[in-house]
Amino acid sequence: MTKLSVNINKIATLRNSRGGDLPNVVQFAKDVQRFGAEGVTIHPRPDERHIRYQDAYDLKPEVYTEYNIEGNPIDKFMAMVLEIKPTQVTLVPDSVDALTSNAGWDTVKHKGFLIEVIQEFKNNGIRTSIFVDPVLKQIEGAKETGTDRIELYTEAFADEYNLGNKKGILPYTECADLADSLGLGINAGHDLSLDNIQFFKENMPNLLEVSIGHALISESLYLGVENVIQMYLQKLK
Repeated sequence: MTKLSVNINKIATLRNSRGGDLPNVVQFAKDVQRFGAEGVTIHPRPDERHIRYQDAYDLKPEVYTEYNIEGNPIDKFMAMVLEIKPTQVTLVPDSVDALTSNAGWDTVKHKGFLIEVIQEFKNNGIRTSIFVDPVLKQIEGAKETGTDRIELYTEAFADEYNLGNKKGILPYTECADLADSLGLGINAGHDLSLDNIQFFKENMPNLLEVSIGHALISESLYLGVENVIQMYLQKLK
């Protein structure tokens, strides 16, 4: 069964909009785990516009499933991850001014840098994943970095699926097959939703984990958090 990791960034965005501590991100993380989620994902950015670095520390003792911290491995981010030692760190090449993650790594161009960063994390017992586009040469490049897993950037699939083009899954299936043959674990995330998750899962061999935030939180406004998590878990079976 593919694990569901809930990205709670949007909860922090809502909290920050009023300057207080409602909703409380730690309590929300505890709740989604209680409702059945198998992981919690956060993506702190340098400007701390949603998840703050302090949140990452506060969540550490409360995440008893899988704790996944995403981000661009700048010095501050690396120091935080090495201190917290989450289950997994997902490296994302987002720029400081990016509204949301919008591209995967060029694993060929940045091979040397990624090797150095990944080795540092692995030396500290942290599983590593690289955010990549569904391009075969990038999967091959990822293998050369020493990463444990890749996370396929799924916005293109979601866009095509919304247009009724189910062939948009084909590059992802091909990349998953290649990654599996190379011994890489396969994660996925970005714009996955209740509408498309079952189709995606059914066409993705050996999919280990999906990280879902924006859609899941939005759907929960209408259907309730506990109910939505159960719906995702059912579709991921």
